[in-house]
Order: sequence, then C-alpha cells, then structure tokens
Amino acid sequence: QVQVAESGGGLVQTGGSLRLSCAASGSIIRIKAMTWYRQAPGKQRELVATITSSGSTSYVDSVKGRFTIARDNARNTVYLQMNSLKPEDTAVYYCAAEGWSSSSGYGGYWGQGTQVTVSS
Repeated sequence: QVQVAESGGGLVQTGGSLRLSCAASGSIIRIKAMTWYRQAPGKQRELVATITSSGSTSYVDSVKGRFTIARDNARNTVYLQMNSLKPEDTAVYYCAAEGWSSSSGYGGYWGQGTQVTVSS
C-alpha cells in the first residue's frame, strides 16, 4: 500500500508563486522518479516536471525558467516551486511516484491532486 499526498495548491494572481509538496509513504521501497502532472478542463493530462532519484530533472517547455522541481530522497518527497504563474497554469496538479513497493511491485502511484488557480 503506497500513499501519495499532495499539498500547496491554491488561488493566486498572475505573476504570483506557489510551492507544491508531494510525499510518498507506506510500502514504497525505492523510488525511481517523482513527477508532477497537470490537467486543465477540457485538456489532456500533461507532464509538467520530473526528477529522478539521482537528481536529473526535465520540464515541459511551457514552464521552463518558471518552475523548479526538487526532491528530498530520504523523505520520499518532491517539491514544485512555481513562479511567475500565468492563467494558463490553472489546472489540477497530480503527483506520481514511480518505483517499487513491497506489496504491489513496480508501478506508478498517484496522489489525489491539488487545484492551482491563477487569476488574471
């Protein structure tokens, strides 16, 4: 049983900042990567940023230079610092931990999502 929990969403004005947090717990043994996704109304879910256990990062082009992903491997926690927010960033943000669980093996384990709303 792997649990993934996000926090930090909210309502901000254009140009504002938010910091999202995500922690994996339970039967997780080793994490290969932790990833933030987002889904806006009427759109497909897209990958926003990902970070591996070794610290390698990647971002979708639309957030490069504005968002920063970081991790605390010892606590199975990942953060997404979002600066210079735009209305286009409005979405439900989901966290996924990819790795190995003692109970369910290898897979991706998802949180429930946290709403980010950016007003113009």
